[in-house]
Amino acid sequence: MAKQARAVQTWRSIVDAAATVFDDYGYERAAISEILRRAKVTKGALYFHFASKEAIAQAIMDEQTATVEFEQEGSPLQSLVDGGQQFAFALRHNAMARAGTRLSIEGVFLGGPHPWGDWIDATARMLELGQERGEVFPQIDPMVSAKIIVASFTGIQLVSEADSGRADLREQVAEMWRHILPSIAHPGVIAHIKPEGRVDLAAQAREKAEREEQEARNAAAAKEDAASASGTATGLRPGGTGHRGGDAGRGGRAGSAADEAEDEPAGSSVVVGRAG
Repeated sequence: MAKQARAVQTWRSIVDAAATVFDDYGYERAAISEILRRAKVTKGALYFHFASKEAIAQAIMDEQTATVEFEQEGSPLQSLVDGGQQFAFALRHNAMARAGTRLSIEGVFLGGPHPWGDWIDATARMLELGQERGEVFPQIDPMVSAKIIVASFTGIQLVSEADSGRADLREQVAEMWRHILPSIAHPGVIAHIKPEGRVDLAAQAREKAEREEQEARNAAAAKEDAASASGTATGLRPGGTGHRGGDAGRGGRAGSAADEAEDEPAGSSVVVGRAG
């Protein structure tokens, strides 16, 4: 089991590192040596899991589709909008999403399925569900509309990347939906759809980061308090009053040195530990 866990971790390290390399350089300029350096694995380990650079790229394109899940409950159109905003957020914060998108745009099909096929199929299914629930016009062809939506999103994220490094992507995707929804959905449904998504993922991420930072500070403070208490307890002489006295157990320079060590301020050892 331990060997299997290590193999999974190695595979994960390679794919994650490769995603950053493909994101930075694109497919053609991405070097296996750079992937190895970032993954911190040997060439033998890499080729044990992947036969070629193409195989790594295909794994990344497969992985990017897992960054979005469409909720099946509630409004299918709102779920479709939320999924698009979820991927827009991933493009700003997730190298895997960016690398997969870049590889797809560069045309690295690698003999596998069309890189946009999964997105188009998933979008078409949500539009079909929308028709079943009375949100989407019955005359709409789900597959045709799905291709338009995916193509529009792809173009918008490219323009947003050029304009602002995708900083305005959430609003640009919302504008896309404001233009598309009237052509596919009933007006009464559109009034209840939030083109920006039901959740502000950026705000949610900030809140999570702040919460984790506060928890880390609390844990560090608790650790310091525990160390300080431990140091204080260690500095006390059981049963003694803290006076040196001339009892028979002490005498000579050795006893004096021991007393001096015992009388060091209790917090001094804690300070050393903290500095380390």
